[in-house]
Parts: sequence; C-alpha cells; structure tokens
Amino acid sequence: MLSINRIALTFYMLLLQSSRRALAPAAFSTTQSSSFFSKISSAALPQHHNQRSKESRQQFAFPSSRTSLAISLSGPSAATNRTTTTGFSTMAITPDDREDATIPNYPTEMTEAERYLFDLNGFLIIRNVLSPAEVAACHAAIDQNKEEVIPRSDPTLRNAKEGSPMYGSGPPRLDLGGIFEWGELESRVFKSILAHPRLVPLFHGLLGKGYRLDHIPFVLMNNKGGEGFQLHGGTVDCISGEYNSNLAYTCHNGSIRSNLLGCNVMLVDHNPGDGGFCVVPGSHKSNFKMPPGMVDGLAHTECILQPATKAGDVVLFSEGTVHGAMGWTSDTQRRCALYRFAPATMSYGRSYFQGDGEEKNATMWPSKFYDGLSEAERAVLEPPYANRLDRPNILEDGSVEVTTRSERKKQHDKDVFKTKYF
Repeated sequence: MLSINRIALTFYMLLLQSSRRALAPAAFSTTQSSSFFSKISSAALPQHHNQRSKESRQQFAFPSSRTSLAISLSGPSAATNRTTTTGFSTMAITPDDREDATIPNYPTEMTEAERYLFDLNGFLIIRNVLSPAEVAACHAAIDQNKEEVIPRSDPTLRNAKEGSPMYGSGPPRLDLGGIFEWGELESRVFKSILAHPRLVPLFHGLLGKGYRLDHIPFVLMNNKGGEGFQLHGGTVDCISGEYNSNLAYTCHNGSIRSNLLGCNVMLVDHNPGDGGFCVVPGSHKSNFKMPPGMVDGLAHTECILQPATKAGDVVLFSEGTVHGAMGWTSDTQRRCALYRFAPATMSYGRSYFQGDGEEKNATMWPSKFYDGLSEAERAVLEPPYANRLDRPNILEDGSVEVTTRSERKKQHDKDVFKTKYF
C-alpha cells in the first residue's frame, strides 16, 4: 500500500496534468486521503515545463496563491540528532489554487532591475518559483527518504564557533543527499530547477549560455537551535584576504559572470529572525578580508543580512558574495535545497567524474540523475567545455540547440588527434 507521502506525490502529478480542471478542495491528511485517493490508480510523470511548446506551456496553470504549511514536528533525537518529525503535512488545495489561470509570462532574459540588484548586492531573491503543490511534493519526498539524513555531529564537521550567532544552541545541521536519485515522482520537482523557465534567463544572465550543474544538490535541514555556518566565500576570501579566482565575480560592458553560483530553493518560510541563509550585501566586490569577529557574527552585525523568504522562493547568490547561515530559531524545521551552477567552461566540483577517468562514460553523473530529464535539463549535466565544441544550449522556448563548428573543421581535428575531443 502506498504511504500518505507517496500518495501526496502521486496526486501532485495528477494535479499538474489536470490544472485546468476544477478539483475538489482536499487537505492531504491521514483521515481524508483514504477515500480521496482510493480513486487514483496510477499517475503518469508530467513533462517538465521546458518540454512543452510555448502554446502548451501557456495552458499550464500554476496555483496563484500560497496556503499555510501545517507542521507536525518534535525535537531531534538525543541519540542521533535526526529529526523525529512524522512529516510535513502537505498543503490544502484552495479555490484560489484551482484558479483557471495561465502560466506566468516569464521573462526570456534577465531584466534591467535584476541585473542592477544582483550587481549591487551579489544575490537576488526570485519569488514564487515553486508553487505550493510543488513545495508540498518536495516535503513529501523528503519525508519519504528522511532516514537517509546524516547529522554533522562530529566536532570536525561543525561549521560555526560555539557561542556565536551562527552556532545556534547546539544541534547540528542535518544533510540529506540523493534528491536526484529517488525516482521519477520523488525527484521530479528537484530536477525541474535545472532548467526551470523562470530561472533559465537568470542562469544565462549570470553564467552565460551553456551553464552547467557543478555540485550534486542536497537538502539542508535544521531543527530548532540547529547550527548554521560561519561566513565564508568572497572573490577576495573573507578570512585569508587572498584572491579566489574559483569564486570570481565580474561585470564587463553590462555582462555579468559569476564563476560559481549558489541556488537556494527555500522549502519553508524564513521569516526575519528565524535564521538560516545570511549574506553580506555587496561583499562580492570587496577587496579586503573581514575584520576580526565578523565571520562569526560577533562584530559588525549590522552588515550581515538574513533575507526574509517564503516557501517556493529561490535565492541566487554569487559564491563570491560572503555568505553563511544563522542558527535556526523557528519551531518549523528548516528545509532548503542547495544547488551550485557554473559557466560552460568552469568547474569547481568534480562530482561528474566516475572511475579512473579511462573508462567509458567516465565524465557522467550518477546514472539515476538522467532518469526522466527533458532535453534541456539533460543539457545542464554536461561536463565543462566550450560552447563552440558541440555544447547543447537552452533556447528561449525551452528547446535545445547544439552550438558547433563546421563539419570540415571537426573532421580535421579528428584526423589530427584521432579523437573527436582535443
């Protein structure tokens, strides 16, 4: 028998496919799910937004309003520091959520306001990227796999100075990997971030065409009092003061490039004072290391901002912008999916390598990453190499175009180097 979480995921997929039909309001609660979901025998995996033509995407209805997220949460286990929550209850479908609306008219390029704000602050908040139903599906998938959570309990894994605002009151951060390997239902929303139509123009504006996933994404979790992370990063490292080209930020003739871009997908509300992700606005342009005490949040706290976000929002930030996380103070368990992206030719991580580098498909991600991907999403998993060397680029309508050279030049290289790669 399917669990309630699995049922919620199944219903979410049906909801996406039938978004223009009226659905009876129903909370995904234990008492209601038995009769409501008994009528559901199976659900096909929906296509990602970018697999659709412009015309069909315009018929895809996103819920237009947020609903409150009911939480049932107890404290972490004293023995393991794992969460002992019975799970986030998924959100009720309201009449507003069933509104016969068309998909938002997403920009096809980064706007002037977005460019200004990112260049000014080094980060940008994009509201309502995920719908309430998509957020609920993420929570259900996390609950389904919560036994895989690994706490950072070992002293060598702690990321903040004890007694600092980043340290919290003691419980460690909880890390949950595997979010691309849980199966088509559980991983669908997480994978959609790779080429989400709201984010692609921003990825292009900050990373350029041919952008790529650089690290394996995972979910950060904190119970109340959970540890954050001392300030780190910076184009000029905030601790050593040394120039860090791996995290460099540049803007030339109106073109922004960030060598490594963080992408926080917020799955719960982060209200003022709750803690979690924090940033030093404008620090991507700093030329000096931080003064004593600042990396631990013990000095110059007026310069450290914890942005207020809602579930479904996305925060994009240059890794060249000094950032960290405050200790978590909310009764609601913190949940945030963290991705990192890079320009086509840049690489910080090496998670796309397998084996000794000599075997076939040695530069592939784990095989389950590719399950159920659209052509656009798959393009983001390419290893680092230049666009002109047959790299797939995502176009404005979500289709993919391979940028290439002439066949004669390619054949010449193959004749000289005895391989298509050089």
